[in-house]
Amino acid sequence: MDIFDGHLVLFVSKKGVPMLCSINLSINFECKYQMEIENLNPWFFPLPSSSCSIVPGSNHDFMSSVYRAVLSSPVMPDMIVDYDMSRQTFSIVQQEELRGTSDGAGLNSVACELETNEVIDTRNCEDNNYQNSGLQGWKVLSRLYSCERKEVVSHDGVKIPLTILYSRKAWLRDQSPGLLQAYGAYGEVLDKGWCTDRLCLLDRGWVVAFADVRGGGGGDSSWHKFGSGLYKRNSIHDLTSCGKYLVNEGYVCKDKLCAIGYSAGCLLVGAAINMYPKLFCAAILKVPFLDICNTMLDPSLPLTKLDYEEFGNPQIQSQFEYIRSYSPYDNIPSGVCHPSVLVTASFHDARVGVWEAAKWVAKVRDRMCSACSHSVILKTNTTGGHFGEGGRYSQCEETAYDYAFLMKICGD
Repeated sequence: MDIFDGHLVLFVSKKGVPMLCSINLSINFECKYQMEIENLNPWFFPLPSSSCSIVPGSNHDFMSSVYRAVLSSPVMPDMIVDYDMSRQTFSIVQQEELRGTSDGAGLNSVACELETNEVIDTRNCEDNNYQNSGLQGWKVLSRLYSCERKEVVSHDGVKIPLTILYSRKAWLRDQSPGLLQAYGAYGEVLDKGWCTDRLCLLDRGWVVAFADVRGGGGGDSSWHKFGSGLYKRNSIHDLTSCGKYLVNEGYVCKDKLCAIGYSAGCLLVGAAINMYPKLFCAAILKVPFLDICNTMLDPSLPLTKLDYEEFGNPQIQSQFEYIRSYSPYDNIPSGVCHPSVLVTASFHDARVGVWEAAKWVAKVRDRMCSACSHSVILKTNTTGGHFGEGGRYSQCEETAYDYAFLMKICGD
């Protein structure tokens, strides 16, 4: 919530989609019944679509009636927008310029037009008209790339938000490879913002999907609660349900579904591979948290005690048995074919020990089908930490290596 001299700005969520709205002050609090937001005549800030996220910008002037926000989407470069709460209009301040896309010339010209601060009147906009003509950059990108938001039914009937991104020109039903990402921990919302790196996958026909599984951020605190502690297996089932949905609905070829996880997100991917070895053809595990039992039993490690609330305390017998039931390191099946996996670890990682990745790779190679042992790769960074090496070019090189691994496995 933000408060100004004449307006109140509220952060709300509709079906898991973050939104902002403004309410004129002052508010009559002398009411006999509980009031809903709709009773206060709110103005919901117009957004390009339900796949767009909105976060506050720099708003330090208490007397101002203009609220600055940053819009982002998997198919729209970050855009800074000023919302005039008094006039109920908005103006586009700046949008990131696009280069090197499959329709680069057209997109660059639109990006330049968007910097003219044209004010669009939205007082009479209906909910289904949020793709306003003022957001021209979004319309052009939607012509090139599709961003769909689906709800996937998990094992217990709960609907899991799944964002699916693909190129309208290059994608082929039942034939395209796909990359599924999830995190599902600490109540963190999965980042689905604009990233130019993905374009090289999309233009090759890949599908990129984001599963907002339980354990991550959601509409309320229960979304995190029922994906942590003694409910952690829900996160794993949510991920596998989303993977099966992509295949069953024809978004991804059955034999070309890949997964990627970062840190605690690798817990989900590793456990999902143990449960369903044939679901994914390849996976990338980056600075992975895989040996949860041994790590959580060592209180000398920096995050162990802090993680008791998130994952449980294995020193309690009942919680230990539950954690061990899904631990990626402790449940590796033997004698079965294992998907190809690229595991990256950092020697100076203070959050997840480099030994977790090394132990997991060694055990997988020992227990898996002998013909697949060469397909599990360990790549160790001897200089970086949990977030890798700094610098623009180091990040580009790392992403290129990851994508080359996926393309080689999927025969792209």
